[in-house]
Amino acid sequence: MPEAVTDQDRVHEVVVVGSGFAGLAQLLALRRAGITDVVLLEKADALGGTWRDNTYPGCACDIPSHMYSLSTVPNPDWSRSYSPQPEIRDYLERVADDEDLRGHVRFGQEMTGATWDEHRRTWTVHTRGGRTWTARFLVSAVGALHLPKTPQLPGADTFTGASFHSARWDHDVDLRGKQVAVIGTGASAIQFVPQIAGVAARVQLYQRTPAWVLPKGDRPLSGARRGFLARHPGVHRAYRAAVYAALESRAIGFHANPALLKPVEWLATKNIERSIDDPELVAKLTPDYSIGCKRILVSNDYYPALARPDVDVVTSGVREVRASSIVDGDGVEHDVDVIIYATGFHVTDAYDGLEITGRGGRTLRETWAAEGMATHLGMTVSDFPNLFLLLGPNTGLGHNSVVFMIECQARWVAQAITAVHARGMGGLDVRAEVQQRSNAAVQHRLQKGIWTRGGCTSWYLDAAGVNRTIWPGFTVRYWWETRRFDPTDVEFFGRAADAAVTADASDTADTADAGDAAGPGGAPAAAAPVGAGS
Repeated sequence: MPEAVTDQDRVHEVVVVGSGFAGLAQLLALRRAGITDVVLLEKADALGGTWRDNTYPGCACDIPSHMYSLSTVPNPDWSRSYSPQPEIRDYLERVADDEDLRGHVRFGQEMTGATWDEHRRTWTVHTRGGRTWTARFLVSAVGALHLPKTPQLPGADTFTGASFHSARWDHDVDLRGKQVAVIGTGASAIQFVPQIAGVAARVQLYQRTPAWVLPKGDRPLSGARRGFLARHPGVHRAYRAAVYAALESRAIGFHANPALLKPVEWLATKNIERSIDDPELVAKLTPDYSIGCKRILVSNDYYPALARPDVDVVTSGVREVRASSIVDGDGVEHDVDVIIYATGFHVTDAYDGLEITGRGGRTLRETWAAEGMATHLGMTVSDFPNLFLLLGPNTGLGHNSVVFMIECQARWVAQAITAVHARGMGGLDVRAEVQQRSNAAVQHRLQKGIWTRGGCTSWYLDAAGVNRTIWPGFTVRYWWETRRFDPTDVEFFGRAADAAVTADASDTADTADAGDAAGPGGAPAAAAPVGAGS
C-alpha cells in the first residue's frame, strides 16, 4: 500500500513565510481571491512576528492604535491611543482565531533559503533542520525588523555579566540595584530606558547620535468610547479615516517641502528644553540634523528619565568592553553589570542571510550586491519568478502606518497569482525594464525628500548611502500604483497543466479579476484611502 502524501511532500499553491501583520494579511487576501491551498511557515511556536519577539519594558506602537490594525478586521476596543505590545500581539492572535487562519500555519519552520526549479516551475523552501516545502508561489512576509543588529565592540566577548539585545529581552535578568549600560538611543531605548531608570542603581546610556523626540499624545480610551465605536462601525471607519488623513498630511514635509518641518523641529527642541534644565545635557540631546532625516520618535518620559541623577548620557562612544566594565571614547572606565543593546535591526541587509536562488542559479544576495536592492513596487524581482516580497525595499514609511502598505501589497499579490491562474500559465516574472523604470522613479523622488537632504546617515540607507527603505511620497500614491495588477508589467510563462502541481483544482480556480475593482481590504476603489488607511 503506497504511503500517503504528507503536507510537506505535496506541492502547494502558495507558501507564505512569517506570521506577523504581513503574513496574516496575505492569508486573508488570498482567501478572498479564492486561493486556499496555502501554507504559512512560522519560525517560532506562536504568531505575532515582531510583536511576539519584542517584549522589552514599555514596548508599544508609535502609530495611533486605530490605524495600526487591518482594515478588514478593525478593532474598536484598543485600550489606549497608542497600543502596548501585549495588546497588539493579542489582536493578531484574535485575527488568526476569528478568521480561522491557524489551519494554514506550520510552527517551528524557519526558512533558511529557497530555490527556484525552472523545469518544475516551483519554489523549494528550505527550513532549519533540513525540512523542505514546495509551492508554485512563494511570499516572503518576514518583514524588515526581525533580525537584531548587535555591534561588534572590542572585548564584548570578555564581558562576564548579562548582555542581550532589546528585541530579545532576557526577563530572567533582575536589573534591581545593577549598573546597566544601554548601547543605542533608537526607538526601543526611548521606551525601555524610562522603565528601568530608578530600578537599576545607575543607567549609562551610550549615545552615538541623538534622536528628535516629540511629545506622545497617549491616553487611556474609556470603555464608553470603545463601546460606542463597537456599536457604530461607520463612526469607527470615519475616525480611522480622520487619523489616516492627519498622518498622511505629514508626507508633505517629508517629501515635497522639508522646510515645512521647521515648526515641528521647533516643537521638538522645546520638548527637550522643557524637560531638562542642564544646558550640557540639552546640548548632548539636541540633534545637528534636520528633523525627519532619521525616524522621529515620540515619548513623554524619555527626557525626564535622562534628567535623573542616576542616569548618565555618554556621547564619546565605546572604546572597549572589559570583564565588568566599559571604557568610553574618552578613556573613562565605567563599572557595568548588565549590557543592553538597543541597536536596531538588519534592514537593508535583511535578506543577506537567506539563500534565495532564482533563475540561472543566481542568489538574491548576489543580485542585490551587484545592482542594489532594486524591485518593482517593492514586491517583485526580475529573474526570481513567482516570488513576492511584502515590505520589501522602499515600502517602509516615516509618516504613516506600514500596515496600510501591507494591505496594498497583499491584495496586489493575490491579483497577480489570480492572473496566472486566469491564463492557465505556470507563473510570471517582472520585466527587467519595468523593474528598472520603477526603481529609478522611486530613487528620483527620494532625492527631494528629507532623508536625502536632512544631513544625517540612518538605517534607511544601504552601505552605498542609497535609501533602500522608505517609500517616497504619499501612501495613497502607493495604493494607486498597486490598486490593480497590470499584466503588461510581467512575462507569463509555461502552462499550468505541465507544472508539477498537486493542488486541488478547486484551490486554483479561475478568479480572473477578483478584487481588481477594490481598494485595500476590498473597499470600493474610490473609498480605499478612507477604509484602508492602516
